[in-house]
Amino acid sequence: MVAALITAVTDVWRFKVYNILTVPLLVSGLVYHGVVGGMHGLGGSLLGAFFGFAVLLAFYVMGGMGAGDVKLMSAIGAWLGLPLTFHLFIASSLAAGVYSVLLLVVGRSLHETYVNFQILWLRLVVLGRHLGAGQRIEAEVNRPDRRYRLVPFAAMVMIGTLALFALNKLVLVP
Repeated sequence: MVAALITAVTDVWRFKVYNILTVPLLVSGLVYHGVVGGMHGLGGSLLGAFFGFAVLLAFYVMGGMGAGDVKLMSAIGAWLGLPLTFHLFIASSLAAGVYSVLLLVVGRSLHETYVNFQILWLRLVVLGRHLGAGQRIEAEVNRPDRRYRLVPFAAMVMIGTLALFALNKLVLVP
């Protein structure tokens, strides 16, 4: 939870999720579940990490998010396992969607967003990796109006984490 909060702050502040947080989070999740749960625990942790990585990889390849977001979801997946990581992905994506709509309303860039969706669709069709997704993200992060153009997904993961824990607490307490 602390790591998710720190990455949310750095993502909102600098649009960056640092490996110094995600890598130890991933490793510690795998080690913890391996020690506490044996091979079964390690397997569940690996499935969560793999799902967290795989579910965001396509968005990264198409240029829709940074690699730090992908690594963060993988690291949190190592701690939560597959079912909770799936729920976290859904909650984080919903939060990102709401945030995106707010950006559209505040930034008033509907036409540009429509053009970007067309570009995104074309990237999907031609397997975005060949279109230089990494350079596009870097260019967007360096724009002066980036606050109206980018979604700090690590912050959305934090919102999703809080929602997930709140819902689980409500479900677990009779």
